[in-house]
Amino acid sequence: MAQQERAIRTRRAVLMAAATVFAKHGYTAATVADILKAAGVTKGALYFHFDSKEALAQGVLEAQGIQELPEQDTKLQEMIDVAMTVAHRLVFDPVVRAGARLSADPIGRRHYGSAWPMWVDVLTEIVTVARQRGETLPHVVPREIAELVVSAFNGVQLYAQLETDFQDIERRVSVLLKHLLPSIALPSVLLHLDIAPDRGSRVLSGLDPAPDLTGGSLTDDPALMAG
Repeated sequence: MAQQERAIRTRRAVLMAAATVFAKHGYTAATVADILKAAGVTKGALYFHFDSKEALAQGVLEAQGIQELPEQDTKLQEMIDVAMTVAHRLVFDPVVRAGARLSADPIGRRHYGSAWPMWVDVLTEIVTVARQRGETLPHVVPREIAELVVSAFNGVQLYAQLETDFQDIERRVSVLLKHLLPSIALPSVLLHLDIAPDRGSRVLSGLDPAPDLTGGSLTDDPALMAG
């Protein structure tokens, strides 16, 4: 059991180190040597779990997970909550930061994939139900809206990353939704949607820690959360 626990902790340390390095340098500039140094493990320990930098990138993308959020009175509020909680996690979660940067890498993503299709599928499902419930304007096509939200979010995310290192990402996503939602939601629904910049933190504050696919709770070690 002790050996298994060590293996889990080692895998987690490697993935968190990889996330930190990828988030800072991107896929192309990041090296396995950088990740080894950040993780504090031997080369053999790293390659036992991941046989290449590409596998490390895939592991980080898979480790993002999709956090289950509370149901709301409207599905469009749930769409908002997805966007705002991801924005909030971008401020402090190196795994989400790395996933964002890896997904936007035009060269690297050919080798390890991207998280964008996953988010498009999630939002398509939400908007489809919203349309069935009569929350949206008649012209709304769920997948088109999902792709629009994901692409616009990533544009805002990149701007916030370059300008403020994500420190104002929640405000910027709130502004995006403020101008986007009138073209999606019925006016009667729009009046009751909460898109405040602190919406993500308020939603997450009432939940258990985000599911950690790296092998342990993301809150186990505060140093790992410092980004």
